[in-house]
Amino acid sequence: MHHCPLCQSQDTQHYYQDKRREYLQCSQCELVFVNPDQRLGAQEEKAHYDLHENNPLDQGYRRFLSRVADPILERVEPSSHGIDFGCGPGPTLSLMLEEQGHTMSLYDIYYHPDTAVLDQSYDFMTATEVIEHLYEPNKVWQQWLNLVKPGGWIGVMTKMVIDVEAFASWHYKNDQTHVVFFSRNTFQFLAERDQLKLEFIGNDVILLRKAQ
Repeated sequence: MHHCPLCQSQDTQHYYQDKRREYLQCSQCELVFVNPDQRLGAQEEKAHYDLHENNPLDQGYRRFLSRVADPILERVEPSSHGIDFGCGPGPTLSLMLEEQGHTMSLYDIYYHPDTAVLDQSYDFMTATEVIEHLYEPNKVWQQWLNLVKPGGWIGVMTKMVIDVEAFASWHYKNDQTHVVFFSRNTFQFLAERDQLKLEFIGNDVILLRKAQ
């Protein structure tokens, strides 16, 4: 059986099977993840992302991103420095935050691959519709913790697992680039392990604050 890609536990078991992929679950952190043998290669993954049309002028897209932007704006100090991790080909959240007086850096493995920005530390970071794509979530999670200063905020947007019955008809799992699926319990596990303050905003926004 495959080990958990998030907490590295060896205690994982079968969770669900559909026509294309098997999904496993970790007994420790409750992460649900695609069998690593059934994930897309890098070129196939990139080709899928190239189809995304994220336009900063799209008001609907801005409303969608405001679900994480607004609570971040309520919590960070004026003129803070943030990083949008996994910003994609049409960075929009960063523009929205810059319009409110913050300074933003960008990182994306395909579209903004300048790793120099990962050597700095920030007052806050955002990752919208990113965490479900990560082949090595443990490695990236540690990166995120290192990116944020003590007292800083991590804002995540992702759809969360409820139970196996809901999972069976869940459209979110059908995206071939979605390979790890968090639940509230998964985020609670991480918050307790890493001493983070945890807040859930609605159904798909998670805020974590690093200890001072």
